[in-house]
Amino acid sequence: MKRREFLAATVKTAAGLALTQIPTVGASSQRRPNILFIMTDQQHAGMMSCTGNHWLKTPAMDGLAASGVRFERAYSANPVCLPCRFSLQTGLMPSVIGVGQNEDSPQATVTGTMVQQALGNLLQRAGYETVYGGKVHLPPKMNNVRNLGYRNLTGDARQGLAQACAKFLQGPHTKPFLLFASFINPHDICYMGINAYQRATGGANTDNVDSKTCEAVLDRARQSADLAAFVRDHCPPLPANYGIPDLEPECITRRFVEIRPFRAYIRAHWSDEQWRLHRWAYCRLTEMVDEQVGIVLDALRGAGLENNTLIVFTSDHGDMDSAHKLEHKSILYEESVRIPFIMSLSSAIPKGGVDSTHFVSNGLDLLPTLCDYAGIETPAGLSGRSVRPLAEGKAVETRRNFVVSETECGRMVRTDRFKYCLYNSGAHREQLIDLQDDPGEMKNLAETPAFSNVLDQHRRILEGWVEKTGDRIAAGYIDRK
Repeated sequence: MKRREFLAATVKTAAGLALTQIPTVGASSQRRPNILFIMTDQQHAGMMSCTGNHWLKTPAMDGLAASGVRFERAYSANPVCLPCRFSLQTGLMPSVIGVGQNEDSPQATVTGTMVQQALGNLLQRAGYETVYGGKVHLPPKMNNVRNLGYRNLTGDARQGLAQACAKFLQGPHTKPFLLFASFINPHDICYMGINAYQRATGGANTDNVDSKTCEAVLDRARQSADLAAFVRDHCPPLPANYGIPDLEPECITRRFVEIRPFRAYIRAHWSDEQWRLHRWAYCRLTEMVDEQVGIVLDALRGAGLENNTLIVFTSDHGDMDSAHKLEHKSILYEESVRIPFIMSLSSAIPKGGVDSTHFVSNGLDLLPTLCDYAGIETPAGLSGRSVRPLAEGKAVETRRNFVVSETECGRMVRTDRFKYCLYNSGAHREQLIDLQDDPGEMKNLAETPAFSNVLDQHRRILEGWVEKTGDRIAAGYIDRK
């Protein structure tokens, strides 16, 4: 399908949303909770000490998990910043607007209805005070948060955001609020690889605050009298899935690694010591944002708002963290696509829960969940579901038995035991992983005859999802298996 035809079809599909009745004030007479949504950037699901990771300390996130429920099977709608953030605001998959990567933003077919039915506008019309602080990174029609129904608190995504949130929480509140706090870290880890490649090819470090923050963290290790000893004694070991998997889809190499020279350089040339140092810096940057999250949570408690405030914590996507000799995000491996998701509300959600059974799509499920707590109707036509019953420990008769994630050139289906990925080009386009026996995703079973029935089952699931959601990008290559 030509791009013009795709865009026309996408707009036609999205236009159906215009028939949705938009919720208004007065949808619920019950006392509605405040909502504090906290998001980090590039934090994979295992980057909290409460998950058993002993190489970092995250007391704020751990305390939040202890006060509510942590979902272990939570996935990003797309493990890239802009596409995932679009989903968080709209409850729609990024393919609906023709977006698979950040660079697709100028061509995104965002409609006026999508903007009007975005999270901030929905809750503002329902009587909430809606405030946004920190990183935005959305398509042009949405990148001004005022268009989405929010008052802009601050553009600072670091310590300034934490302080601004604390000041807001301590101020007077005449109606319930939605505070959307979007922090930047541990995203700064991106610049370790970028800068290493630039120095190796005769260049200099990137001159921005992200790069300088990353380098300042690394300098704490580099200043050691014996760097090798520092790595040996203080840096996390290499993960069990450090190697490159058997029958890895060629598309990963061609479209994710080689397309960015620094990624190819790192995968080919970094030593074990450099990869371990990368893991150490990733931990320190996560601790940095945990401290900032702690400032916000302390302010909430100090203002006496904790009992009637729903807190949701997640990240837009993960980081490969040296798995398969990769860093950054974008790929459908677990480290990139599985993210933290915590909910806490002392008056309704039991404390200390860990849900390792149910699937959550943070992009699809956030909006229905917040609408549920706000007492307003979720716009029709969305594929997500409220997580509220699961968080509150209530019986759920039907719940999704799979979750889907997108990338610019592939799709993922995660079921109870297996994970199926389909890429749009190259050898070994299909990838089937038995996550029960192979959690590190080292063995591609898609070409193993004994798993042909499992493969066909997952093919059908993906085909049904593509048809249901109108994913015309994947429809263009799904029949070429």
